[in-house]
Amino acid sequence: MPENTSNGVAIGSLERAEGELQGIDRAQAVAEGVPDPELIERPRRRRFSAEYKLQILQQADGCSKPGEIGELLRREGLYSSLLTEWRRARDSGALQALERPRGRPKADPRDAQMAVLRRRAERAEAELQKARKVIEVQGNVSALLGELLEPRGAQGSTER
Repeated sequence: MPENTSNGVAIGSLERAEGELQGIDRAQAVAEGVPDPELIERPRRRRFSAEYKLQILQQADGCSKPGEIGELLRREGLYSSLLTEWRRARDSGALQALERPRGRPKADPRDAQMAVLRRRAERAEAELQKARKVIEVQGNVSALLGELLEPRGAQGSTER
């Protein structure tokens, strides 16, 4: 008969709380080098090559019995919507449509070079406008100075 009893149940035979069991399992897993199953890695989008897609489509097209396509999809971990999407892509453009890269298309380096050249041309135009204004002002100043320094000749002698 057990020595320590509480309400007729042996204390030693009481099961531990769920959290305590997980704590023990984690400690053992860490000691053994096993990753913690409760930690979820950041999900990554799966990418399929065109060859793989074509291979799966050929296998799916070869299925004749009921349930074979479902078995293929479960075995490969795929959804039926992927088959539909891949079939449309295959029918519209074969391998190139299946290999379509995701995301924004890469920028053409010529576009960047053209933008740099446009900015340089705009700066040069602005500097040219400034230079034209300076030349115009210098011409006006020269004309004014010419008038002021010009001998007054007969006008100056008659006034006195």
